[in-house]
Amino acid sequence: MRTAAVIGTGLIGTSAALALTGRGIGVHLVDPDAERVRTAAALGAGTGTPPEGPVDLAIVAVPPAGVAGALAEAMKSGLARGYLDVASVKGGPRRELEALGADLSAYIGTHPMAGKERSGPLAASADLFEGRPWVLTPTPATDTEVLNLALELVALCRAVPVVMDADAHDRAVALVSHTPQLISSMVAARLREADETAVRLCGQGIRDVTRIAASDPRMWVDILSANPGPVAEVLAGVAADLDETVRALRSLESADAAARADGVSGIEDVLRRGNAGRARVPGKHGAAPAAYEVVAVLISDSPGELARIFADAGRAGVNIEDVRIEHATGQQAGLVQLMVEPAAAAVLSAALRERGWSIRQ
Repeated sequence: MRTAAVIGTGLIGTSAALALTGRGIGVHLVDPDAERVRTAAALGAGTGTPPEGPVDLAIVAVPPAGVAGALAEAMKSGLARGYLDVASVKGGPRRELEALGADLSAYIGTHPMAGKERSGPLAASADLFEGRPWVLTPTPATDTEVLNLALELVALCRAVPVVMDADAHDRAVALVSHTPQLISSMVAARLREADETAVRLCGQGIRDVTRIAASDPRMWVDILSANPGPVAEVLAGVAADLDETVRALRSLESADAAARADGVSGIEDVLRRGNAGRARVPGKHGAAPAAYEVVAVLISDSPGELARIFADAGRAGVNIEDVRIEHATGQQAGLVQLMVEPAAAAVLSAALRERGWSIRQ
């Protein structure tokens, strides 16, 4: 691949363009919003001038509802040798494109599993896709050259290719992406009218659960409108669990010992099923989940503290597998949770204490 056109200069389109230009690919930026094109170009994502002839690959990075129309228009103009989209829904756009009479041999649906709560070109980064799954949904009609161009794009963005059926993809993202977004928003919505005293008690748990609730509602309306059936199916299962959990909690209020025991059983069941599901989430680098020990360290909120604690861990010969920070309410301090291999926890704790760090049990 030597040249590409990116149609849509939002977060995903501009990030792909930045990754490509950073690896020497000539990128032409297309967007109805001229200001977004100028912003993306100023970031180094490419040029806003049209290509002189067909480019190697056209990347359509517009909301799902506009994917088929944008692809059909690009194909009609002969913009590229191959075409793909990066929308988060795959089955619907492909069927719409087919209904428009487009040549599906020149097209492949794709979906990079990466994103941020922020949108637009200013949120873009060239490393957005590094190490992340990038789903490819070829059909029997997809030309081998187009598939190879898509694989080259994934490699240039340093992502990990995953081949799936389009409808299977849509069911999967309904479970692992679209439904979590809605549930996060629902939990966050409980805070909207909450008493200020309650909100001030927010800790890391509520921050973890509501992080993605900060996402752009307009973007998510577009996504959910393109995948309503599979999302509704997952939510129906969640609703059934909620009904049972509410019933179990009401039973815990009962004066009857048998009813309370039934309530305990119901709550324990949903928590244990949650444990089992969480254990299936892939671990580091996509490997099987690993059980880490947590070394909790109190640090001040001042420049260089994180760098210092990581350096001290390195001097102790301990690799930090993961890290979380819980900020203290009303204090310029926080608790850093360092996840390490179980055998390294005692070594790290001792080494950090020796260097003056306060370890919390």
